[in-house]
Amino acid sequence: MADSAHNLLAASRVRLLKDRIARYGVTAGGVMVLVALLLIFFYLLYVVFPVFRPVTMEQHDTYAVPGIGETLALGIEEQNEIGFRLTSEASVVFFAARQANKGFNPGDIISTEQLSGLDGELNVTMSTPSSQTYAIADEQGKALVVRPDFRVTFPNDVRQLTPFVSYPLGEEPLQVDQQGKALKYFVFERGETEATFAAVTVDNRLIVTRLIGEEDFMTEEIEWQAEYYAVNTQAREIDQLRVTPDHRMMFVRHANLVDIYDISQPDSGISRLQTLDFGNKKLTSMDLLSGASSVMIAEQGGIISQWFQVQTEQGREFTRIRDFDAGGDVSVMTSEFFRRGFMAGTEDGQLSLFHSTGDTRLVTKQLAEDSIDQIVFSPRADSALLQEAGQISYIEIYNPHPEVTWSALWQEVWYEGYKEPDYIWQSTSGSDDFEAKMSLVPISFGTIKAAFYAMLFAVPLALAGAIYTAYFMAPEMRTYVKPTVEIMEALPTVILGFLAGLWLAPLIEGNLPGVMTLLIVLPAGFLAAAWGFHKLPKNIKQRMPEGWDAALLIPVVVFLGWFSFAISPTLELWLMGGDARGYITNEMGISFDQRNSLVVGIAMGFAVIPTIFSIAEDAVFSVPRHLSNGSLALGATPWQTLTRVVLLTASPGIFSAVMMGLGRAVGETMIVLMATGNTPLMDWSIFQGMRTLSANIAVEMPESEVGSSHYRVLFLSAFVLFIVTFVFNTISEFVRQRLRDKYSNM
Repeated sequence: MADSAHNLLAASRVRLLKDRIARYGVTAGGVMVLVALLLIFFYLLYVVFPVFRPVTMEQHDTYAVPGIGETLALGIEEQNEIGFRLTSEASVVFFAARQANKGFNPGDIISTEQLSGLDGELNVTMSTPSSQTYAIADEQGKALVVRPDFRVTFPNDVRQLTPFVSYPLGEEPLQVDQQGKALKYFVFERGETEATFAAVTVDNRLIVTRLIGEEDFMTEEIEWQAEYYAVNTQAREIDQLRVTPDHRMMFVRHANLVDIYDISQPDSGISRLQTLDFGNKKLTSMDLLSGASSVMIAEQGGIISQWFQVQTEQGREFTRIRDFDAGGDVSVMTSEFFRRGFMAGTEDGQLSLFHSTGDTRLVTKQLAEDSIDQIVFSPRADSALLQEAGQISYIEIYNPHPEVTWSALWQEVWYEGYKEPDYIWQSTSGSDDFEAKMSLVPISFGTIKAAFYAMLFAVPLALAGAIYTAYFMAPEMRTYVKPTVEIMEALPTVILGFLAGLWLAPLIEGNLPGVMTLLIVLPAGFLAAAWGFHKLPKNIKQRMPEGWDAALLIPVVVFLGWFSFAISPTLELWLMGGDARGYITNEMGISFDQRNSLVVGIAMGFAVIPTIFSIAEDAVFSVPRHLSNGSLALGATPWQTLTRVVLLTASPGIFSAVMMGLGRAVGETMIVLMATGNTPLMDWSIFQGMRTLSANIAVEMPESEVGSSHYRVLFLSAFVLFIVTFVFNTISEFVRQRLRDKYSNM
């Protein structure tokens, strides 16, 4: 007896130990899942956070202007080590821009190169900022085109940066004014074999000089031939000029007007395209943004307006898009090399950094006591040089992601070249002047649209099938049906996407009337088959084992499917003139893409159905039998028992099944990647495709530059997807628990 008690006690101890191990193991597993979720959350937040860090602009090194002579132009090279001045003494002075330059203190002269062939008082203008090419004009109307350049060498494995001056159009000055008059204002742009000068001479003539380059086959040098054109300005005083890099348009600023000229074909005449009238507002500055699609015009009082061409009823016209406030009269304005950012300095020494597309003033600093004379960005826009009162300051700028703002991500933005504000995702292009458009609205909309059509297809089939299988189907038949449907869940979604894109999409496109017919014929056929079976004699119906009725629908489904596709060509010929796609596009005005939402809905539906079916079927099948038996014993019909007892009890599980299916649909990648056109459209049409958050990440992440705005916005979209899924799952768990508490006492 004592041995038995001892054995029972030992068994109880072992059982308690196992219970504790199991309890701690399950608890540890749950905690690890939560830890993993938190790690994902904080890692995504860690990658995304730099996008929303505030912009800073700090003044570091300040020193006397290096060298002699007046500064005509100021610049800095890409590594922010060496700055340069083009001076009134016809020289280019290279100097240490900041403390990091080894062997030199800030402001120390590194080298000076004298320019030859220029006489008298000089004037300077800069070409497109990204080219860092300058033209220096003298009193004889001649201009010398120079480019401060930098050679990187590694003597004794030590990096050495050596400045020098190159001459893109030759070392001899070019005659800009045929009459040899000095140039009061002038600008120029150059290409490989073409250059354009626009100038105002001291006698107030506006001229355009076009240089055409031809390669000498003997010397392989380019020889430049000049063509001279005069422009009628109606005797208006000219304050500033700008020419677009494509040599097509010229902007002429007067006191309160900006005239825009077409100079693309000067042989046919230079015509005025448009005049921007500012009324009684005096204009103080003008500049072109990167890409030269937008012109920024500063008015007296500090208002800077952005203008670009918009398609109107009268054609393409420059339209005022947005305004910025510099906080005072603008004395100098300059644009970034590659982005749509610009800086404006006021007469009281205040410097502001703006981003045009984001419609934001990023930062404002008081960096000078008086009017700013010169301001220039570095090529990477991470620094700037500022000159005022005989001193140069090195400005360090932290502004890596100006194009990523709340408004750019979630609101309509008016981009250059578009007729109105819109939600646009277009992250890359082949042009350096391209402006990334990274609105998350189209791809978030695409995610919702794909999930909606998938659930529209999957939920009725999955729930109806699960309810019938669990409640009405014979146990023997259920042992075949349930595992078969669950095996579908193991099918790789890449296979479903492959079949949807290469087989299903062309099949639907070629038999569109048949597909539409099937949507009508199939439910009607089911009802007709059920009515026919109900009208059969009892002795025939009794031969069908109870719960095997669904097997009778297999030949019905096959026949109706064959019939719908068989009559598809006839319907297409009679109703749509033999071209269903053309009829939908031309007659109904609905765009049709081969890989559209219908294809995605069917393909994703097949991926989601097993998830919903399996969970819902288990929930219905697990309803205690005494509930349904008691209902039947009280005289309720099987249908009444199902709708008023079984489904209510199983509702928490059914709701969980639907939410699990929704989570699967929202996060699906490969099907939407392969079965849609991946075009970020905002259209509920079932005949158009979409781009989803998950597919967008899969497509663009491998090609994104680590740390770039594009890279971080992709992580932001992953963060949004994570939050949306988490919120859906949390809400579903809350509702499921409420339903469980409500119906658990039945």
